[in-house]
Formats: sequence, structure tokens, C-alpha cells
Amino acid sequence: MDCLDGAPGKLRNFKKTDFGVDWIKVAEGRFSKVYRVKLNIWREQCALKSFDTSLSVNNFYKRMTEEASEAKVKIKYIVSIYGLCSNPTAVVMEYMSNGSLDHLLASHTLMWPKKFQMIHEVTMGMNFLHSMSPAMLHLNLKTSNLLLDDHLHVKISDFGLIKWEEGLNKKTFLEHLIARGNISYIPPEMFNVSFEGPGAAFDVYSFAIVMWEILTQQRPNSGRSVTTVLVQVSGGKRPGTDMVPEDKPCECGQMIDIMEQCWDQDLSKRPQFSDIVSKTEALMEVLKIPGISQYKKEFKSFRQSLLKEHTSMVFSENNSLLHYTVASGDRESVQQLLRLGAKVNCQSAKGYTPLIVSVLHRMPEITSLLLEHGADATLSDEDQWTPLHFACQNGDDKSTRLLLGSGALADAQEKAGWSPLHLACQNGHEAVVRLLLSRLLSLSSLPSVGQQEHNQGKTPLHLACYYGHLGIAKLLLGQGADPNAADHSLSTALHMAAEEGWNRVVRQLVQSGARVNSVDSGGRTPLHMAAMKAHVGICRQLQSDGGNPDPRTRQGWTPMHLAASKGHSPTVLQLERLGCSVNAKGENEWTPLHIACKLGHEDAVAQLLNAKAEPNVAESRAGWTPLHLACINCSFTSVLQLISHQADVNAANEYKDTPLHLAAQHGCTAIMKALLLNGADRTLLDSSGSTPLDLARKGRREEIVQLLVNK
Repeated sequence: MDCLDGAPGKLRNFKKTDFGVDWIKVAEGRFSKVYRVKLNIWREQCALKSFDTSLSVNNFYKRMTEEASEAKVKIKYIVSIYGLCSNPTAVVMEYMSNGSLDHLLASHTLMWPKKFQMIHEVTMGMNFLHSMSPAMLHLNLKTSNLLLDDHLHVKISDFGLIKWEEGLNKKTFLEHLIARGNISYIPPEMFNVSFEGPGAAFDVYSFAIVMWEILTQQRPNSGRSVTTVLVQVSGGKRPGTDMVPEDKPCECGQMIDIMEQCWDQDLSKRPQFSDIVSKTEALMEVLKIPGISQYKKEFKSFRQSLLKEHTSMVFSENNSLLHYTVASGDRESVQQLLRLGAKVNCQSAKGYTPLIVSVLHRMPEITSLLLEHGADATLSDEDQWTPLHFACQNGDDKSTRLLLGSGALADAQEKAGWSPLHLACQNGHEAVVRLLLSRLLSLSSLPSVGQQEHNQGKTPLHLACYYGHLGIAKLLLGQGADPNAADHSLSTALHMAAEEGWNRVVRQLVQSGARVNSVDSGGRTPLHMAAMKAHVGICRQLQSDGGNPDPRTRQGWTPMHLAASKGHSPTVLQLERLGCSVNAKGENEWTPLHIACKLGHEDAVAQLLNAKAEPNVAESRAGWTPLHLACINCSFTSVLQLISHQADVNAANEYKDTPLHLAAQHGCTAIMKALLLNGADRTLLDSSGSTPLDLARKGRREEIVQLLVNK
């Protein structure tokens, strides 16, 4: 956490007025909401994470925020904290444009080098926290608290916000963790009766589960109840390693070994992050070059006596001596081997050439030397990745230039259909994109700008726009990329930019001819995507450029329905101002008000009603009105809002249930009082012939029984 106010050990205190008026909600949990806001004093985007202090006794979340102010951390693997805000109670921190690792793992297929890199970056951050004096425990380590910057590098957030203190009730502590969705990350010792409190081994166990998620791109314990997970973890059961994809590199076995050590049932056997970090670093460096670390030292002493016959030596996984020499980084030794006749295009068992090894390790001088000695820039590995693919993924413009100048194919596609341009666009490497486009232009191969990868049919423009790389999007569009190209789900680049909240990218796409009313396979327009994610500015932009205010998905939902379903009340207000109907009927004639009441979004209910939403519309399936749904949800505030807007307190659905029947059934005493005070008839019978009093007696709701008996 950075101290930015000049006072050592003290964080800046912000006020609500320090931020711009547009607060864009980018994430929401049970206890917190994260907004992208602009700091007026710096004119920069930042993230504001607000906590709901009303959800916890003894100001637990206030104490968490105070704890954050005591931590002074500055390292590239940790999300920087700029300061605190008291109204709302929030932490102001660095904005991470690519969201959480949890989201990325669910939506994108990651290459193995990127997976290993992410694991290592987590260990670097955790090692830093644990090496502080005193050590800072995270106790909330999970993929949703690992955030991603513009180039998909991992930074750790939410450290120091949960703290174990002497005398803290273990049951209360566990309840807090489970309520935050952490059941899969809690080590088995926490469930032992004799457990005294968490230590460093707690975080190590959580890290093991994070490793499993990165390697498998699956969710742990999916579909299992909290009780089932508790019993299984206590008994030593862990997520299955058989879920790691079969195409894993051989180094993955060592990574799995580390993972299994980290989730050992015996906490004393779990390694410390200071030990883990060196192992993950070695694996990250040697990925796709099996066994290299064990030969490095031997090779250094051996190269002085290098002879011609050594050039034909073959080691593990069919790696040649040239592979290892290149990986050592010693240019003179590489040159000597080549002079002795080493085969420059030899391939390992997985197809890696010395040139690929050189590019992977970002060694342009050795790359140049290999190319001078006849290295084939088009030879690919078993997944059809060429050296150019690796260079473009790494953003290595020097190696890219060398490879293109030596015959590398700018439009080569690997097994899944990804071209070098796809990789450069995804990772935001603008200089590399320029080089590729220049080569494609010289070869009259610009149709390659619109190449689709095989799995999802995304073009380079889709990727650039999804990740918000405006400069790259401009380059692609300037070279003829089709702004209306659709992937296999019929999503365009505009759908993706609108969903992710990239205002300037949206503006550029529209200026370049993107159709604002294009629909994907689910019938969603870019406006649907923006409304669903509360990107108010983009909603306004799309509308001003001719967007249909009430487009329908295949289920008949409008953008207003989707905004209501997510509880985005500012978006509801903006859509209504833009002419979107608050009374549009979707599937089964549900209105946005029905959805907001059903899901308990009280602010959205209030906003819809203020915008003249009709409170007495009955949906077609069973005749539910919004008031029925608010009563089922026990949403007292929404009930009051509906009543104040003339909702019929005696409306009956097809089962003859009135709001009073439902409130009695669900034990909502406050709602019962509000309904009775506003004319609810306690004598009405439902389809089973029961009055609200009968239902209260049947459910043993004694307080409601007394309320109904007392006239």
C-alpha cells in the first residue's frame, strides 16, 4: 500500500467530493461493492471498495478498514492503496483494468506459460507479505482477490482486511469466512476443536487451492454444500488433480507436487512462501525446456572442453546440447556449438527448437545468432506455436522484428487458430501489433487482420476491444478490420467493449461504423451488455448514436430488465431518461419492477417506481404482482415503496394468495403491519381456504398470530 500524502505510515483521507460524479460499479459481493471512479485531484481512474458496515456487529468492517491503513506495502505484486474514505466507508486503491483472476479463468483459456507466470506472481506477493515484520497474513486469499492489470499480471488485493485477534471466537471467524464464499480456501485445522488460531500455513493452504484453480480453470467443490466440503476437507479430501488438462507440460508434475505439499493435512509439513517462490520461479523459467535447471551448472563447467562430438548429445525429452546452451544465455558458447556443427533446427520431443527457447527467454542477441546460422523461423512446436507466436505473446518487439525479417509468417495460426496478431492484441503489445500490420500490409495479406481463432471465433479486434486496448483497436480499424465481425456467439467487438466498460473504445468503434443495434446469439445488443454491467456512460453513448432503447433478448428482456436484475439503480435512472420503458414486458410478461422485487434490489425498486413503473401489473404465469414478490422476499423497504405508489394490497394471484397471505407465511411481521395499516383484508381466503391467520398458526408464527388476532 502506497502512502501518498507525504506522511510516513499514514494514508490519505478522501471525501466523497474528491471523486467524479460517474461511479461505475465493476464488482459486488455480499459485504462490499467496487466502483471505478475518477479522482478529481489526479484526473486518474482508481477503484473505490466500499464496505457495508451495517452487516456486522461491533463494527467488524470498520476495524478491517482501519487495519488496511496500518499496512504500508509497495511492490508490483500488491495492489496499491491510495487512502481511505469515511463516507462511504471505503478503501481507495489502484484500478485493475482486467478485473479478477476468478473472472478470467472462467471466461478465457490460458496458455501454460501464462498459468505458470500467474502462480509465480502470487507467490512473490505472498512471500512479500509474510516476510514483513511482523508477518502480514492474508486470510482471504482466493482468485477473486487476485486482480489483473492491463497485461494480465497478477496483483494481490484485500490483504490485511481480515485479522485474527486474541479472544476472537473461532465460530464467528469461520462464519465470516464462509459468508464471504471462502469455504474452499479454509484449511482443515480451522475445523478442529483444539485449534488456537491461523498462521502462515493458513495462507499456504489457500494458495494451493488457487494453484488448482489456475491449473485446471475449474471451480473447487462446485455444487457441493458447505457441510459436505467441511466434512471432506477435514477428512483429507482435496480437489482432484485428474482435472488438470491432459495437454499439460511435463513441468506441471512438479507444480502439482508443490500444490499437494501446500495443502498437506499436517500444517507443519506445508512449505513457507520463501521456499515456494524459488521453485515456482525455476518452473516458470524452464517451462517448455524440461530438465534445464539440473544441467545449468554442469554445462558451465563443461563448455571449456566442448568438442565436436558433443554437438550430437541428446538429453531428457530429446533436448539437445544446443537447447541447453541457448537457455544458459551464454552467446559465446552458443556460437562455439554452432561452429562445431550443431543442428540449429533440432527439435525436442514437444517440437521446441533452440530458436523457440531463445525467444521464450527474451534473448534477441542469441535469436539473431541462430537466425544467422540458418534457424527456421517458421518451425513450430507440437501445438503449432511458431517462434513468432511466443515473441508476440511476450511483447518482444526486438525478436518480432528479427523473426519477421527472417521469413516468419505473420499470419501463421497455431492449433487453436490463434495468430501472432491475436496474442499481441490480447496482451496489449502495441509496438508488436504495428510490426505485424506493417508486414501484413507489405504482403497484401490484410484479410489476416480479421482472422478468427477456432474455439470462439474471435478476431484480433475482438480481443483488443475486450481488454480495452484503444491504440491497438485504432490500428486494426485503420487497416481495414471489420468493426461488425461476429464471433461464433455472434458477439461483435462493440458487444465486448460495452460489456467491459471501455468508453473510448466504444466511441471509436461507433465512429468506425460498428452497428449499435447488432444482436448476438442470445438476442443481446451492446446496450444490453452495458446496462447489465452498469456502464452508464456507454448506455448514453449508444443511445445518442441511434441505439434502440428497448431491444429484446430471446427471452424478451430489455436493457431496463437487465439493469433491474443487477440492482443498478443509477443505470435504471439513466435508461429511463434515454427513453427506455420502465414497463416493458419480458418473458411471462415480467416487468423490470417484477425482477427488482423478486431479487430484493430495493434501490432499483425505488428508482423504477419514481420513474412511473406500474406497481399492479400481474405477470402471466401465476398472476404475481411486484408486491407479491416483495413480500416473498421479505423486503420491507420495497413493500413501503410499492404501497406509497398505490400498489393493491389485496391483489390475488391465481392461487388466491394476497400479499398478506405471503407475509404471514414468510414471517414478515413488519410487512404485515404495513399491509394491515394500508387496508389489507385479513379475512380473504387462498385456494386452500386458509386465511393469513391460518397460515401464521400453521407456521407457528406466534408474533404474527397475535398481530392478526388483536384487531
